[in-house]
Amino acid sequence: MKPKVYFTSKTDAEGLLKLYKALGFPLKGNVAVKLHSGEKGNQNFVKPDFVRPMIEHVHGTVVECNTAYEGARNSTEKHLNLMKEHGWTKYFRVDILDAKEDLELAIPNGKAIQKNFVGKDITHYDSMLVLSHFKGHPMGGFGGAIKQLSIGCASSAGKAYIHSAGVTKDQTILWDHVAEQNKFLEAMADAASSVVDFFKGNIVYINMLVNLSVDCDCCAVAEDPCMQDIGMMISLDPLAIDQASIDMVYQSKDRGRDHFVARVERQNGLHTLEAASEIGLGSREYELISID
Repeated sequence: MKPKVYFTSKTDAEGLLKLYKALGFPLKGNVAVKLHSGEKGNQNFVKPDFVRPMIEHVHGTVVECNTAYEGARNSTEKHLNLMKEHGWTKYFRVDILDAKEDLELAIPNGKAIQKNFVGKDITHYDSMLVLSHFKGHPMGGFGGAIKQLSIGCASSAGKAYIHSAGVTKDQTILWDHVAEQNKFLEAMADAASSVVDFFKGNIVYINMLVNLSVDCDCCAVAEDPCMQDIGMMISLDPLAIDQASIDMVYQSKDRGRDHFVARVERQNGLHTLEAASEIGLGSREYELISID
């Protein structure tokens, strides 16, 4: 059977909670909520008030990892200060997963990498809500559930390892060893699979197709959104939800659609979906169910 992807055109906190309840898969135990806290200066990241009812409903802890590039999130101290500035600590418990140590995860069937490095605090959690702001990305073409699982859950060293397709964990020399583009995209799919395996199916994925900029929330200087908001999706399949999100962008009649698609195709972003399918991360076919 094709995995189900539930969709609502509503883009508010109430619609987000309704979407989660429609899925009928309550997350249990200690729930990690993986989201993008937003780089300093970024105007497009999804704000805490928007997701507050959702996170409170699952009694979740907001989790993040430090970056592998210069900025306001490349150390735990700076990252926590920014999360306070952005309002995350006002409402939620916050955990920087790689604040102390890394955890190595094996990827036996990886196309580009055979291991991944995540923040060791991930072991404190029984399940995960992957709460992704779907948008473009300067390197990956687009970012959704798979990027949130891979780059998002990777430690600073893990991010360097993914971007270099296994050449180095040293972020100080990363930019001398950035992988060929398709290898990088394959490494992202590989890394995502290791986090899925770690949680043994206890993950729910939400993609919020709002603030649709061609730039990621990691960009301190980002383009404003080029498309109108589309809606939100939820699924138990990370590949299906990313495929459904991309399909909605491609099918859109919005005047900014071509600009967004050009970013995806410039970076060959669809190859991430191809690689994810080849390693069995999920299905590119899905059943779309509207709850409006």
